[in-house]
Amino acid sequence: MNKLRFIFAMTVVATLSLGTVMAQDLSSQRGESQDVGEMLGHKVDHGDLIINPTPQHLYTLRSLPLDISKGVTLKGKAAKAFATEIDFIKQSRKGAKLTITYVKDGWNESDEMPDESGSYTINIHHREGITIKAYDELGAFYALQTLRQIVESPRTAEGTIPALVIRDWPDLKYRGVVEGFYGTPWSHATRLSLIDFYGRHKMNYYVYGPKDDPYHSSPYWREEYPADEAAQIKELVEACKRNRVHFVWAVHPGKDIKWEESDIQNLKNKFDAMYKLGVRAFAIHFDDIEGAGTNPYYQTELMNILNEEFVAVKGDVEPLIVCPTEYTRLWANPTERGSLVIYGNELDPSVDVFWTGDAVCSDMTESTMEWISSRIKRPALFWWNFPVTDYARHIVMQGPVYGLANTMDKTKTRGILSNPMEHGEASKLALYSVGDFAWNTEAYNPIDSWERALDELAPEVKEAYRLFAIHSCDTETGYRRWESWETETFSFATYDAEVAARLKEELERIIAVPAQMEAIENKALLEELRPWLVEFAKLGERCLKAIECYELYAAGEYDAFWDLYADNLMTEEEI
Repeated sequence: MNKLRFIFAMTVVATLSLGTVMAQDLSSQRGESQDVGEMLGHKVDHGDLIINPTPQHLYTLRSLPLDISKGVTLKGKAAKAFATEIDFIKQSRKGAKLTITYVKDGWNESDEMPDESGSYTINIHHREGITIKAYDELGAFYALQTLRQIVESPRTAEGTIPALVIRDWPDLKYRGVVEGFYGTPWSHATRLSLIDFYGRHKMNYYVYGPKDDPYHSSPYWREEYPADEAAQIKELVEACKRNRVHFVWAVHPGKDIKWEESDIQNLKNKFDAMYKLGVRAFAIHFDDIEGAGTNPYYQTELMNILNEEFVAVKGDVEPLIVCPTEYTRLWANPTERGSLVIYGNELDPSVDVFWTGDAVCSDMTESTMEWISSRIKRPALFWWNFPVTDYARHIVMQGPVYGLANTMDKTKTRGILSNPMEHGEASKLALYSVGDFAWNTEAYNPIDSWERALDELAPEVKEAYRLFAIHSCDTETGYRRWESWETETFSFATYDAEVAARLKEELERIIAVPAQMEAIENKALLEELRPWLVEFAKLGERCLKAIECYELYAAGEYDAFWDLYADNLMTEEEI
């Protein structure tokens, strides 16, 4: 779907009458559909009040705004317990009241709120101040993340915040990330940056499982981490605690596991070592393996043993998560003898099971979730291979998050964990929207969420970043995505001077993007994007020359055409 590459290829090739440009047949690769799918949604005017994820209910009141120019004064033990975390607004005895209370016996019927962890209400009134009522401590934390965004929204620039009521709660249990890609694992600094990002956007799970960490997988999964790496994991656990994110340490033992007592003990020993580092949630991944490790009876028996002899014994460890070898419908045995049915019959009901959908990278649909859940006898946990690019490393995925059914709820899925790119900062654009969807599935608006994410991540260079991102969406292989949807192009037979003029203007803006992006505050994001930004400008230059080639040829200026054509060819190093 890359229209810029279409411009470059189609204009020159058609001009030279070298034949029709044919799309590459990718239908046999990895089983992913070559249909780009349906991207829904539209940009919304939020009146300078931006909250992510989208609250379940927000009511703006016809009342005076609340003056917070003097800050806030914390009222009640619950509010004061968060004093060090309320760093986004000045605290002063002369400030507006900020009160937090917990619901002890459930919500009143008039509150219209579910009795579940994480739910909260916010009431902002010019006389009463800010009143937060939360189901529990987690709900209060989420309420404060919402309040942070209200305070930081453009609408509060003059020291007041709007009078409003918010009733809010999460739709899905798991909302977050699985670092499960192949390639260079994230740096420690990137992981810490992302964990803070998860907390601010109410994502609550981070599964640590980078395929190329040798202590997560073979050859060293049986061994403890070296001291320096262990210290980093301990720091990640602490960062997750601060952000109310569950840190899940995953192991990938299936390549060389021995189905005997020695390796069962090795796993318990490794889990115990991670437990001493503060880890309280664990996963076992049996994906992408061959041989004896794929046996579903042994896999489920192992999970049940760990459940009884580690989870139950410790007492404060969360239910286990497992990724089966048949994690996609693409190669799963659909019969009663299939591995997934064995999982449903043998695996302890408390264990959650990963699922990637109809293919390795695919949409989260009603049909695929019904198919897997009926076999494993529990709602599946969706491992979404997006925006991961370990199978298309020439791409940096910056497009909207779509392909997720708005009908998902806790009866249909345990949640969604996104497998991002090895470029952690660049993955935030997609993760912003993954969190948005998982919190409020019915209200999820892909385009609007993407536009809001661009605004949050790079407000100082928003237009330049958006121009780059809208042309950096499609994998071109495998899991196809819409790209360049605002760009109008033409072929040899449909040349239009007005369309060409508009296209030239866009190409000039594209050429200017790398220089404009230098002003971005997030320099780590800039460094990740820089190789693509350089090539983006080069592509703009070549596309511009391609149009000029066409116009010279059409005008009969053949010598000038051939000179420009030769100048526009890519060298072997550039291809």
